[in-house]
Amino acid sequence: MRRHRLRDHSINRLIPNMLTLTALCAGLTSIKFALAERWELAVVAILVAALFDALDGRIARLLDSTSKFGAELDSLSDFISFGVAPAMILYLWAMQDVGRIGWAVALLFSACTALRLARFNTKLDNADLPAWTARFFTGVPAPAGAALSLMPLAGFLRYGSGFFDSPLLVGFVMVGVAALMVSRLPTFSFKRLKVTQAWVLPAMLTATCVIAFLVSDTWDTLLVAGLAYLASIPFSYRQYQRLQRQRSFPTSPVLDPLDADHL
Repeated sequence: MRRHRLRDHSINRLIPNMLTLTALCAGLTSIKFALAERWELAVVAILVAALFDALDGRIARLLDSTSKFGAELDSLSDFISFGVAPAMILYLWAMQDVGRIGWAVALLFSACTALRLARFNTKLDNADLPAWTARFFTGVPAPAGAALSLMPLAGFLRYGSGFFDSPLLVGFVMVGVAALMVSRLPTFSFKRLKVTQAWVLPAMLTATCVIAFLVSDTWDTLLVAGLAYLASIPFSYRQYQRLQRQRSFPTSPVLDPLDADHL
């Protein structure tokens, strides 16, 4: 009986999966830092995981190396890095003092992350959705959810104890973010955001400023970024509803300027 030899892969096709595994390792390392009560490094490790998670998909598309295997690996990595790790960090930091309730909240957060990722995976092969829906996520994506859930810890690291480390506040934030992840609210997808020629320089300057603030004033920058993202949700909802109404009337002579970009 002839054996089928596995197809060889170039190193370029393996790079996206290597980045995904790096994100997974960063997420697990954040738990290690949390066990040692090194909260700053725990948050930084989650940010590193988010950075590599943002890079792996883009590089996979650039190298034309997207695959079903990579998509499944990415979801497993996201669940560990943005579902399990933040829940464990927040539980060890503030929620374990309230006993069973704190653990239940941590379990709820992880479960909602898993449900959100499972729902996302079921839509990957759905060809019936209009092309414009690719501009939006359904609910808050897992990396953004992890960042939002860590905002109380960022506030604690910047302003100290007394308010941000309250189990009531931390639990409320975790439950609220978990609800946003499994909600049907449309949120902006920045993964396929296209920058026109006129906006290249302003975009680069903005990115430079954000990085400079992130390095020099990490915790305030994370708090402001989290609040800005929450403030964007009403705008994404309005934009989604506007596009949906517009597509309900295909004979309308008014065209949306975003129609020029098929995301």
